[in-house]
Amino acid sequence: MIEDKILKELELAEQEMLDIDSALSSGKLDSNMIRDLSKKRNDISEVVGLYKEYKKITVSIEENNELLSEPDLKELAEEEIKILNQKLEDIENKIKEETKPVDPLDIKDVIMEIRAGAGGDEAALFAADLLRMYLRCCERKGWKTEIINKSDIGLGGIKEAIVSINGKNIYGYMKFESGVHRVQRVPETETSGRVHTSTATVAILAEADEVEVDINEKDLRIDTYRASGAGGQHVNKTDSAVRITHIPSGIVVQNQDEKSQNKNKQKAMKVLRAKILKVEQEKMFDNMSQTRKSLVGGGDRSEKIRTYNFPQGRISDHRINLTLHKIDEILDGNLDELNKELSKNYHEEASAVQ
Repeated sequence: MIEDKILKELELAEQEMLDIDSALSSGKLDSNMIRDLSKKRNDISEVVGLYKEYKKITVSIEENNELLSEPDLKELAEEEIKILNQKLEDIENKIKEETKPVDPLDIKDVIMEIRAGAGGDEAALFAADLLRMYLRCCERKGWKTEIINKSDIGLGGIKEAIVSINGKNIYGYMKFESGVHRVQRVPETETSGRVHTSTATVAILAEADEVEVDINEKDLRIDTYRASGAGGQHVNKTDSAVRITHIPSGIVVQNQDEKSQNKNKQKAMKVLRAKILKVEQEKMFDNMSQTRKSLVGGGDRSEKIRTYNFPQGRISDHRINLTLHKIDEILDGNLDELNKELSKNYHEEASAVQ
């Protein structure tokens, strides 16, 4: 059964979608309003669709209940009601999943940082593997990605990569990926067949709008310099690269991927806003109980969260003691099974301390 309160919220969401559709078809909106309303519509469309299906099934059950009094149709109606009740249960479970309490940040887009850790070239190769894994995951889900900055090294490895990810409820899905990822495998350069252990760090930041993070230009020190490394003809010829220091927090961001200094600045500012929002979150967490902070702040980058063991073909997530022998599938971007268990554990623990 679905609570009356949730049913009322679903009814309001359905009406809101009708209002949005009416506004979008009016031809009276500017581009910003169209973008905002379209995003809002996208956010609620799935649950509204489930609500419509829920209403359709309940009406069908009522109609079949009325047929139970007719001897010729009773058996047929009973069979239909049995099927419909199963469908109704499935829809109710999906609605409960869609309407469960969430972190307000869960609907946000994401800035993802991947950095090679301990292990030299092998760590850089592993960081590149993680980048491919997440890009494949985004591709599977239809999320839009943009590489803001990437530092390549030889052999196909990366020192670091910063990626912007846009779509629906991305932070709610990706936030469990923050932390230290460890790999155990035999590097291609290892002739003795000895297994090496290397690490890479992943940080998932909720992308902040300008109105959410007010940055005073006076608090910024902006330096320009010539880009270096692989990157096209503009490298080492123009001062297109940008480094921005937020003086109050000491946060430093930089970008050199674009030929245009202005575009590099825009990308760097996007990352800066996300990092400042993260700092504000952490200040808020400091006022919470230690138990609650451990739940919300579970993505600490100093925490080893997962091991990718190639000789045994397994991936182990240490936070929930889960081991899956599906390393190839997961590295190809299919993170749903992992994410489902992490999300389930997160909500169970959150409910326990509320």
